[in-house]
Amino acid sequence: MSAPESGVHAVQDPEVRDVPEGWKVDSSAEHFRGRVITAVTDAVVMPDGEAVNRDYVIHPGSVAVVALDEQDRVLLIRQYRHPVRRLLWELPAGLRDVDDEPLHVGAARELAEEAGYRAATWHTLVDAFTSPGMTDERTRIFLARDVSLIPEAELDFIRRHEEADMPVVWIPLSDAVRRALEGMIHNSQAVAGILAAYAASADGFASLRPADAPEA
Repeated sequence: MSAPESGVHAVQDPEVRDVPEGWKVDSSAEHFRGRVITAVTDAVVMPDGEAVNRDYVIHPGSVAVVALDEQDRVLLIRQYRHPVRRLLWELPAGLRDVDDEPLHVGAARELAEEAGYRAATWHTLVDAFTSPGMTDERTRIFLARDVSLIPEAELDFIRRHEEADMPVVWIPLSDAVRRALEGMIHNSQAVAGILAAYAASADGFASLRPADAPEA
């Protein structure tokens, strides 16, 4: 049985693929510029010609890592997130804050700095806009395998502030999926990465893109 057509705007046999698009902006106003983010309002011209204000946050982007060990366990870290007033279980992740740094290199750096691990095998797992209604932040989540602990003597990163006390745990990937679906894990990168890794494991990760795959 086919799905009923929407009365709003039904499209027959569309190619379900995100594409670049830019609507006209009549004006733009900057309200706040911080260390990481900038808040702006654009007057965007709608298809009917009306200009409507849209507030959003300009963000440098981010990377995250689903690290899997030989037992199909995923590495999670716990960090305090002040805006939501919670301790969240997350993937090792960080900003795209080094000019011209390849994304997989930045992800490897975050895995080392936040969790103390390195990985020999890397693939692109999933790309996402974290909250496209309010920010232009885009994230790339990598799958890292053949993971090994970095000797203490090789670690020179000093964790400060929220990162000063971040416990690291390894839990079975299937258990992480269950926790995400039961609302026990909330971080969007973690939920997307965990579910994507579980789905990609069906063919032994053979369908994943290389680590240096271009972003569309």
